[in-house]
Amino acid sequence: MSDCGCKHEAQSAQERRTLWIALWLNAGMAVIGTLAGWVAQSTGLLADALDMLSDATAYAIGLAAIGQTPLFKTRAAHFSGCVLMLLGIGVLVEVGRRAVFGSSPEGGWMIGITVLSLAVNVAVLRMLAPLRAGGVHLRASWIFTRADVIANVGVIVSGVLVVWLGSRIPDLVIGTLIGLYVIKEAAEILREARKARVGIDAPVLESED
Repeated sequence: MSDCGCKHEAQSAQERRTLWIALWLNAGMAVIGTLAGWVAQSTGLLADALDMLSDATAYAIGLAAIGQTPLFKTRAAHFSGCVLMLLGIGVLVEVGRRAVFGSSPEGGWMIGITVLSLAVNVAVLRMLAPLRAGGVHLRASWIFTRADVIANVGVIVSGVLVVWLGSRIPDLVIGTLIGLYVIKEAAEILREARKARVGIDAPVLESED
Protein backbone atom coordinates (compact mmCIF):
# COMPACT_ATOMS: atom_id res chain seq x y z
CA MET A 1 0.00 0.00 0.00
CA SER A 2 1.34 3.44 -0.87
CA ASP A 3 2.27 5.92 1.84
CA CYS A 4 -0.72 8.22 2.42
CA GLY A 5 1.42 10.79 4.22
CA CYS A 6 -0.66 10.40 7.41
CA LYS A 7 2.44 9.97 9.56
CA HIS A 8 3.94 13.19 8.20
CA GLU A 9 0.67 15.07 8.77
CA ALA A 10 0.46 13.80 12.36
CA GLN A 11 4.07 14.80 12.94
CA SER A 12 3.41 18.29 11.58
CA ALA A 13 0.32 18.63 13.78
CA GLN A 14 2.36 17.64 16.84
CA GLU A 15 5.08 20.14 15.92
CA ARG A 16 2.53 22.93 15.49
CA ARG A 17 0.80 22.19 18.78
CA THR A 18 4.09 22.05 20.68
CA LEU A 19 5.47 25.23 19.09
CA TRP A 20 2.24 27.17 19.70
CA ILE A 21 2.29 26.26 23.40
CA ALA A 22 5.98 27.15 23.63
CA LEU A 23 5.42 30.44 21.80
CA TRP A 24 2.65 31.68 24.11
CA LEU A 25 4.43 30.59 27.29
CA ASN A 26 7.63 32.37 26.27
CA ALA A 27 5.86 35.47 24.99
CA GLY A 28 4.01 35.77 28.30
CA MET A 29 7.18 35.32 30.35
CA ALA A 30 9.02 37.83 28.13
CA VAL A 31 6.41 40.50 29.01
CA ILE A 32 6.45 39.61 32.72
CA GLY A 33 10.25 39.48 32.81
CA THR A 34 10.68 42.81 31.03
CA LEU A 35 8.30 44.60 33.39
CA ALA A 36 9.91 42.97 36.43
CA GLY A 37 13.38 43.79 35.09
CA TRP A 38 12.62 47.49 34.86
CA VAL A 39 10.87 47.58 38.26
CA ALA A 40 13.68 45.61 39.91
CA GLN A 41 16.41 47.48 37.96
CA SER A 42 17.94 44.11 37.07
CA THR A 43 20.01 43.57 33.93
CA GLY A 44 19.85 39.84 34.63
CA LEU A 45 16.04 39.83 34.49
CA LEU A 46 16.01 42.02 31.38
CA ALA A 47 18.54 39.77 29.67
CA ASP A 48 16.48 36.73 30.59
CA ALA A 49 13.30 38.40 29.29
CA LEU A 50 14.98 39.24 25.98
CA ASP A 51 16.12 35.63 25.75
CA MET A 52 12.50 34.51 26.24
CA LEU A 53 11.40 36.96 23.54
CA SER A 54 13.98 35.52 21.15
CA ASP A 55 12.59 32.06 21.91
CA ALA A 56 9.06 33.19 21.08
CA THR A 57 10.41 34.56 17.79
CA ALA A 58 12.18 31.26 17.07
CA TYR A 59 8.98 29.30 17.71
CA ALA A 60 7.01 31.60 15.40
CA ILE A 61 9.61 31.04 12.68
CA GLY A 62 9.53 27.31 13.37
CA LEU A 63 5.75 27.32 12.90
CA ALA A 64 6.12 29.11 9.58
CA ALA A 65 8.71 26.54 8.47
CA ILE A 66 6.55 23.44 9.10
CA GLY A 67 5.74 21.75 5.81
CA GLN A 68 8.12 24.00 3.89
CA THR A 69 11.17 23.00 1.86
CA PRO A 70 14.53 22.18 3.51
CA LEU A 71 15.91 25.43 2.06
CA PHE A 72 13.14 27.46 3.71
CA LYS A 73 13.78 25.73 7.04
CA THR A 74 17.50 26.45 6.75
CA ARG A 75 16.81 30.12 6.04
CA ALA A 76 14.39 30.22 9.00
CA ALA A 77 17.10 28.84 11.30
CA HIS A 78 19.61 31.36 9.91
CA PHE A 79 17.19 34.22 10.58
CA SER A 80 16.63 32.92 14.13
CA GLY A 81 20.38 32.91 14.71
CA CYS A 82 20.69 36.49 13.47
CA VAL A 83 17.86 37.65 15.76
CA LEU A 84 19.48 35.93 18.74
CA MET A 85 22.86 37.48 17.91
CA LEU A 86 21.36 40.99 17.85
CA LEU A 87 19.59 40.40 21.16
CA GLY A 88 22.80 39.16 22.76
CA ILE A 89 24.61 42.30 21.65
CA GLY A 90 21.69 44.41 22.91
CA VAL A 91 21.97 42.79 26.35
CA LEU A 92 25.67 43.68 26.55
CA VAL A 93 24.91 47.27 25.57
CA GLU A 94 22.26 47.53 28.33
CA VAL A 95 24.68 46.07 30.89
CA GLY A 96 27.25 48.69 29.91
CA ARG A 97 24.68 51.48 30.19
CA ARG A 98 23.65 50.40 33.69
CA ALA A 99 27.25 49.95 34.77
CA VAL A 100 27.94 53.57 33.82
CA PHE A 101 24.71 55.22 35.01
CA GLY A 102 24.04 52.96 38.02
CA SER A 103 21.29 50.59 39.15
CA SER A 104 19.88 49.09 42.35
CA PRO A 105 18.70 45.56 41.54
CA GLU A 106 16.15 43.87 43.82
CA GLY A 107 17.34 40.34 44.54
CA GLY A 108 13.92 39.12 45.72
CA TRP A 109 12.28 40.07 42.43
CA MET A 110 15.11 38.45 40.51
CA ILE A 111 14.73 35.15 42.32
CA GLY A 112 10.91 35.01 42.28
CA ILE A 113 10.38 35.88 38.60
CA THR A 114 13.26 33.69 37.42
CA VAL A 115 12.03 30.61 39.31
CA LEU A 116 8.77 30.98 37.35
CA SER A 117 10.72 31.39 34.10
CA LEU A 118 12.79 28.30 34.90
CA ALA A 119 9.65 26.21 35.44
CA VAL A 120 8.28 27.36 32.07
CA ASN A 121 11.53 26.70 30.23
CA VAL A 122 12.03 23.22 31.71
CA ALA A 123 8.48 22.30 30.63
CA VAL A 124 9.07 23.65 27.11
CA LEU A 125 12.44 21.93 26.83
CA ARG A 126 10.81 18.60 27.65
CA MET A 127 8.12 19.21 25.04
CA LEU A 128 10.68 20.09 22.37
CA ALA A 129 13.10 17.22 23.08
CA PRO A 130 11.32 14.66 20.83
CA LEU A 131 11.19 17.19 17.96
CA ARG A 132 14.80 18.40 17.87
CA ALA A 133 15.78 15.78 15.25
CA GLY A 134 12.98 16.93 12.95
CA GLY A 135 14.88 19.70 11.19
CA VAL A 136 17.40 22.47 11.66
CA HIS A 137 14.63 24.96 12.48
CA LEU A 138 13.39 22.74 15.34
CA ARG A 139 16.94 22.14 16.52
CA ALA A 140 17.34 25.93 16.70
CA SER A 141 14.21 26.18 18.87
CA TRP A 142 15.58 23.53 21.23
CA ILE A 143 18.93 25.33 21.49
CA PHE A 144 17.13 28.58 22.33
CA THR A 145 15.27 26.92 25.20
CA ARG A 146 18.38 25.16 26.50
CA ALA A 147 20.09 28.55 26.66
CA ASP A 148 17.16 29.91 28.65
CA VAL A 149 17.37 27.17 31.28
CA ILE A 150 21.06 27.88 31.83
CA ALA A 151 20.41 31.63 31.95
CA ASN A 152 17.60 31.13 34.50
CA VAL A 153 19.90 29.27 36.87
CA GLY A 154 22.47 32.05 36.53
CA VAL A 155 19.94 34.79 37.34
CA ILE A 156 18.70 32.92 40.41
CA VAL A 157 22.27 32.57 41.70
CA SER A 158 22.98 36.24 41.04
CA GLY A 159 19.73 37.21 42.82
CA VAL A 160 20.83 35.27 45.90
CA LEU A 161 24.21 37.03 45.77
CA VAL A 162 22.58 40.46 45.39
CA VAL A 163 20.52 39.82 48.55
CA TRP A 164 23.46 38.33 50.43
CA LEU A 165 26.12 40.87 49.47
CA GLY A 166 23.90 43.93 49.03
CA SER A 167 25.74 44.67 45.77
CA ARG A 168 24.67 45.23 42.16
CA ILE A 169 27.84 43.61 40.82
CA PRO A 170 26.41 40.03 40.64
CA ASP A 171 23.49 41.35 38.54
CA LEU A 172 25.83 43.10 36.09
CA VAL A 173 28.04 40.02 35.90
CA ILE A 174 25.15 37.64 35.14
CA GLY A 175 23.74 40.09 32.59
CA THR A 176 27.12 40.09 30.83
CA LEU A 177 27.43 36.31 30.99
CA ILE A 178 23.92 35.80 29.60
CA GLY A 179 24.65 38.22 26.78
CA LEU A 180 27.85 36.36 25.90
CA TYR A 181 26.11 32.98 26.16
CA VAL A 182 23.28 34.15 23.91
CA ILE A 183 25.85 35.22 21.31
CA LYS A 184 27.54 31.80 21.58
CA GLU A 185 24.19 30.03 21.04
CA ALA A 186 23.45 32.29 18.07
CA ALA A 187 26.80 31.34 16.53
CA GLU A 188 25.94 27.65 17.00
CA ILE A 189 22.59 28.05 15.24
CA LEU A 190 24.20 29.96 12.36
CA ARG A 191 26.91 27.29 12.06
CA GLU A 192 24.32 24.50 11.87
CA ALA A 193 22.27 26.47 9.35
CA ARG A 194 25.37 26.87 7.16
CA LYS A 195 26.07 23.14 7.34
CA ALA A 196 22.49 22.35 6.40
CA ARG A 197 22.67 24.81 3.49
CA VAL A 198 25.84 23.11 2.20
CA GLY A 199 24.05 19.75 2.36
CA ILE A 200 21.16 21.17 0.33
CA ASP A 201 23.37 22.87 -2.26
CA ALA A 202 25.70 19.88 -2.79
CA PRO A 203 23.16 17.61 -4.58
CA VAL A 204 22.17 20.52 -6.81
CA LEU A 205 25.80 21.08 -7.87
CA GLU A 206 26.28 17.36 -8.48
CA SER A 207 23.17 17.17 -10.66
CA GLU A 208 24.42 20.08 -12.75
CA ASP A 209 27.71 18.21 -13.37
